[in-house]
Amino acid sequence: MVVWALTRTELSSALWRRARAGDVRRTDIPIAVKRLSALATRWNEVTDLDLVRDRADRLLAVHPLRAADALQLAAALVVYEERPKGRDFVTSDGALASSAEAEGFNVLIPRG
Repeated sequence: MVVWALTRTELSSALWRRARAGDVRRTDIPIAVKRLSALATRWNEVTDLDLVRDRADRLLAVHPLRAADALQLAAALVVYEERPKGRDFVTSDGALASSAEAEGFNVLIPRG
């Protein structure tokens, strides 16, 4: 599994945002953080900021993406050297899924 270098931060942000909204109990956050930490030991991170930023700038011009989503998609394009055909891209975000598909990825949307 390959992820953008700031994916862990984005996931942590989502956990705390859900806790503040009351969708997740604050007492469950430490368990979720442990799971996130365990998962992070099994993934590889794309850390080439210059390449990812350049790709993200192009993506923002052609797709209705937020900056963080453009960086996620750009990182995937960098990993696969702009050849996404036959590669999977996992997201539950509709705009990001549509953009990844338009770029040539096979989009997988997790259940639940």
